[in-house]
Amino acid sequence: MKRSCPMDRMTINDLVVRCVVGTKPEERTSPQDVCVNVILECDLSKAGRSDNLDDTVNYSDLRRRIVSLAQSGRFRLIESMAEAIAGVCLSDRRVHSAIVRVEKPGAVPGARSAGVEMRREHGRDGDRRR
Repeated sequence: MKRSCPMDRMTINDLVVRCVVGTKPEERTSPQDVCVNVILECDLSKAGRSDNLDDTVNYSDLRRRIVSLAQSGRFRLIESMAEAIAGVCLSDRRVHSAIVRVEKPGAVPGARSAGVEMRREHGRDGDRRR
């Protein structure tokens, strides 16, 4: 399928957020670090030509919204956190798709981290789809 506009990528890499997440009682009592990565597919050509922040996805604002969401403390699974972060990313109609990776450092003995990665996109009708 040919796209009518270029799909560029914007990324936020290795954003460390301190939050309460987990299913074990000890995980629910104190914050721990999670690492968030997002890749957004969107058309950045207008911002590239105009050099105007209003013509692009503001990654500083996106970072603030992701941190606020993660720190809300309502997530038990990193899967649900990743899903919610994807929703935040797709709330900007300029974003065609979002790949979200959330990792918990030290969650699995012997591994640097354990995590999930998901891709979500807008359907033709503008609804999110998997």
